[in-house]
Amino acid sequence: MGVDVALFDRLVELSTRFQPRGRTLMLGRQGFTIQTRHRKAYDESLARHGIDARRFDFLQEDGFAETLMEKLGFGQIETMDFSDYEGAAILHDLNKKPERKLWNQFDFIFDGGTVEHVFNVPMALEGLYRMLKPGGRLVSANGLNGWYGHGMYQFNPELVWTFWRRACNCNVIDCRAVPVDPDDEFGQVEFRDPAETGVRLKLKNQIGPGRTYLYYEVEKTKESHLPDFALQSDYETRWNGHENAGATHLETETRT
Repeated sequence: MGVDVALFDRLVELSTRFQPRGRTLMLGRQGFTIQTRHRKAYDESLARHGIDARRFDFLQEDGFAETLMEKLGFGQIETMDFSDYEGAAILHDLNKKPERKLWNQFDFIFDGGTVEHVFNVPMALEGLYRMLKPGGRLVSANGLNGWYGHGMYQFNPELVWTFWRRACNCNVIDCRAVPVDPDDEFGQVEFRDPAETGVRLKLKNQIGPGRTYLYYEVEKTKESHLPDFALQSDYETRWNGHENAGATHLETETRT
């Protein structure tokens, strides 16, 4: 994918409250061009978030997004890809564990639609965790709905809360549906943790049939860790306290 107007707006918003101090990694060499139909929305986003710039300030001649990321304050971008066909500096197959020299190296990782093209998603997510430094943040935007035939998967917000929050003990700062078309009648929808209610998220009539991102932002902390297991939120809530269920992340001190 590339950075479209919807992701541009999310990155602009992010830049107002997070500036990485160390290395920044972009998965795949993402493109950035101005979508003519939504050209005014770029400047409106910048103005709304108090950034004194115009949309054309973020373009680069070859159509890629390094200038955009750097001018928004995300640092000098390093690009990771399976191949160097688009000039990636770090070559790595996300289906495999990253080399140790990449562990705990990055203060910011941007996944603008790469993980959905990776077959071994659990390994890819664990790899991203390993590469993040404590205090570092991952921003991900992959298909939630409407991306039929685009990648190998579309994702559910349950994955964010199950894997990143409870299994890895990371902070989930943002988790939402973001329509690709800013004029989509459904708009953006923020998702809460299903474990808070023990009931699965009800997405019917909240997200539309058009292309929609699952956009999320997570922070790795000093208390974060890779999981021994991951359990879906509503099941974990129901199983907690039952001896025949095994361990859950919601364990009470005394089983009832």
